[in-house]
Amino acid sequence: MESKRQQRIQKLLQKDLGIIFQQDFPMIIKNAMVTVTKVYITPDLGLAKVYLSIFATGGKEEVLKAIKKHTSEIRGKLGNRVRHQLRQVPELHFYEDDSLDYIEHLDDLLNEDPTSI
Repeated sequence: MESKRQQRIQKLLQKDLGIIFQQDFPMIIKNAMVTVTKVYITPDLGLAKVYLSIFATGGKEEVLKAIKKHTSEIRGKLGNRVRHQLRQVPELHFYEDDSLDYIEHLDDLLNEDPTSI
């Protein structure tokens, strides 16, 4: 179970990372729309798993690879934003959040013509 502190830090990181992707790193994400959907942080606050939803591009893998390549720069920008709230900036691990693709797939299956099966 997550503590209140973990939950507050997760929300803080989610908000600040979203702003960082929009304002500071448009050259990394190019024309894609990147949304930080969820952040999970370990109890020791040393590692943050960041889930990203990537839209408006055919090359989701390339965008995610570019983000992972610039992780240290993103962490540095995040450190500048949260330096008064956190003593140590957690290590960032980025993952693709494919839950919306899964929901779309289920919706397509439900709307499929049952006579074509």
